[in-house]
Amino acid sequence: MVFMKGVAPIRRTTKYLNATPLVFKPRVKVMTVNFNDQNEAHHEGVRDFVFWNLPQIMYKNPDIQFLTFRNMTPSPFITCFLEDTKKVYFDVDSQSNKEIVERLVQTLGKTQQVLEEEAIESEAKSNPANFNRRLGFDRHCMCEMPGQVPCPALVPLPRHWRGKWWNQSYRWEEES
Repeated sequence: MVFMKGVAPIRRTTKYLNATPLVFKPRVKVMTVNFNDQNEAHHEGVRDFVFWNLPQIMYKNPDIQFLTFRNMTPSPFITCFLEDTKKVYFDVDSQSNKEIVERLVQTLGKTQQVLEEEAIESEAKSNPANFNRRLGFDRHCMCEMPGQVPCPALVPLPRHWRGKWWNQSYRWEEES
């Protein structure tokens, strides 16, 4: 498999990409990460964050623009630009990638309760193929959908469409 080659191919699997706890609030529009690639110890956590956690965050937040600036700053920091032209700065000097993710989740991330509510809401009503009013869906039967076969309770099906006639080779006499 081509996607399993290269450095740390686990980063390209959907199971790994879905494993991040960070989903930004809707007011976050741009996130920039500034760090150095050189062997400076206080940039190590940010390098790990960009390598391991940034692909996950990008996967979970497709509407947000992400930028990385390398070798342009003496100390690492993250800037998040909000929709009302405000900026939130994070000084991530000498922090591990897990500490960085936890700070971002606490400051600009959605809470676990909000994420669970959104998942339940999108799961219940998102599929138009669901039917059964007793379970809370919009339609009682599939026959209510335009272009479908009418309900067999109202309009009988032709005999050759019925499984009993077709599979067991019954030949009923045509009704006059």
